[in-house]
Amino acid sequence: MTNATSADKFKALLVEEIAAGEFQQKVVERKLSDLPDESLLVEVHYSSLNYKDALSAHGNRGVTRKYPHVPGVDAAGVVLEDSSGKFQSGDRVLVCGYDLGMNTWGAMSQKIRVSSGWACLCPEGLTLRESMVYGTAGFTAALCIEKLERMGAQPEHGGVAVTGATGGVGCFSVAMLNKLGYEVAAFTGKLEESEFLAGLGASQVIDRDTLNEISSRPLGKPQWAYGIDAVGGDFLFNLIKSIKPEGAVAACGLAASATFNANVFPFILRGVSLLGVDSVELPIEKKAQVWEALADRFKLPKLDLMAEEITLEQTPEYLTRVYNGHAIGRYVVNVKG
Repeated sequence: MTNATSADKFKALLVEEIAAGEFQQKVVERKLSDLPDESLLVEVHYSSLNYKDALSAHGNRGVTRKYPHVPGVDAAGVVLEDSSGKFQSGDRVLVCGYDLGMNTWGAMSQKIRVSSGWACLCPEGLTLRESMVYGTAGFTAALCIEKLERMGAQPEHGGVAVTGATGGVGCFSVAMLNKLGYEVAAFTGKLEESEFLAGLGASQVIDRDTLNEISSRPLGKPQWAYGIDAVGGDFLFNLIKSIKPEGAVAACGLAASATFNANVFPFILRGVSLLGVDSVELPIEKKAQVWEALADRFKLPKLDLMAEEITLEQTPEYLTRVYNGHAIGRYVVNVKG
């Protein structure tokens, strides 16, 4: 490592606790020597905003234990050096999940140091920006669809219900399912975004509160062959109660709640399966396979137009939008600037 020079300095979004329970986000200058002691140094070009980033930025100790902290669970950039020998200088890489941006210095930073085991090459079929249009949200949507397919899901079996449809996972689930030939029912609390969801491929846009109308019943009318739930809470179990016999729901979110009231009837009377989906701790080989699928069979037309691009300086404002449930679609952060 050379002595600190202007080349060693870079910008990062720092979250600080300025009073008990009060957190502030601001862009600051940092040096390479501030980074963790890890093998892989990456110049971050793009990141993306996720609900987990918003929680970290607003002091959620379940996501980030110690502050000050640099959030950001998604990074796309170029390798500057790798002492492990896995990557070469100039390689385009993706780092998503594991502990990045949680209790480890995250991607809202022009440079990061992480374990080389957390990174994979960006597929040839994706630009760095496109990869962050997907980010963890698109990655998770692909995992949900793959899980349903492993249960035998096919378009001819019937429609797929998607909750939290205007959020990141939701909107990508709608668009990818439509590309694959499925009929999609999009559940949302933002009916004013019906045109947006129809443009993604939803054949129906339904008020999410209609799911809660069956909360007191042990089963609802079987309406959909499959489901993808990005919300959690009772929305998840009410969706399960509305799935046709031998169907399945892939669950990946907890924006509404991490708990729900349940009974066994959908499972023992209809054979419905609840499929858990984790995008964080997958082996890096599996992550690389999913990214290749996102560059190929799941790749959406006009992907560049599916996200709003913001600067690092704008991230505090947009993280607050995400935190308060006011986000629509995806936000890509141009970290390099």
